[in-house]
Amino acid sequence: MKTFLSAALGLAAAVALVPKDPASGGRQMGDREKSTAEADLTGTDWPDGCSEQVFEDARAILCVVDASADSVRLVYRTDQDEVLGTVSKASEHVRLGLAPGERFVLAMNAGMYHADMQPVGLYVEAGVEMAPLNRDDGFGNFFLKPNGVFFVKDDGSAGVLETEAYTQAGIKPAFATQSGPMLLIDGVIHPRFLPDGTSKFIRNGVGVRADGKVVFAITRDKVSLGSFARLFRDVADCENALFFDGAVSSLALGDDMVIDSGEPAGPVAVVIARPKADEGSGRPEI
Repeated sequence: MKTFLSAALGLAAAVALVPKDPASGGRQMGDREKSTAEADLTGTDWPDGCSEQVFEDARAILCVVDASADSVRLVYRTDQDEVLGTVSKASEHVRLGLAPGERFVLAMNAGMYHADMQPVGLYVEAGVEMAPLNRDDGFGNFFLKPNGVFFVKDDGSAGVLETEAYTQAGIKPAFATQSGPMLLIDGVIHPRFLPDGTSKFIRNGVGVRADGKVVFAITRDKVSLGSFARLFRDVADCENALFFDGAVSSLALGDDMVIDSGEPAGPVAVVIARPKADEGSGRPEI
């Protein structure tokens, strides 16, 4: 049995996650019904590509990103090899390193980690593999197979693939993080999800549309994995989507921590807007 921490469960408690509901992957220690802090954004405060939706009676924030135009990265440690540890600290770290003309867009949890802060699955940052692909069996959401990998290539193209498909594809990513379970596989919802399982928590994840756009999503209200998968399929129009974490998830948008769990975090996904010749083109539509 693998013992590990969900991304942001706190450093003191290592837990074995045992599924109580085959559709949900089980309750994680530290789960909460709502985020401990929320900030409401209105009108022009929303970053380009981001909006709040209400789907199946639950609020969700979705951000559509063109990874070939803007920079999608993963961060985990400082240059001094110290774990950043929270979405807030990761956001601050990235902001300090912005090049002239770049703008910080968002940051959110992007994977689970062991008690020693090592990622549970594959983690690649700036072309360097910091943790290997994990094909083991175990308990909890990560091991509710099929799980998968979110990756970004050197050319900026991004994707989500089920773990075995990722292995067979021979991809050499610039950035990659493995998590689980997969929410959508080629437009089909994970086969083990009930339509609306009893395990409902705040959740966040990532999907990729047929046009290559990346969609990051996080709910403000607790939802089942089945509902979260349908959000990616029916609202975000994604072909493939991957669950990042639940309940302990946080989101930074611009200068604001919009959802702050107050919990630690392992790998963090960030988006940085590069300078554009035409800044008046508007935001992508969901």
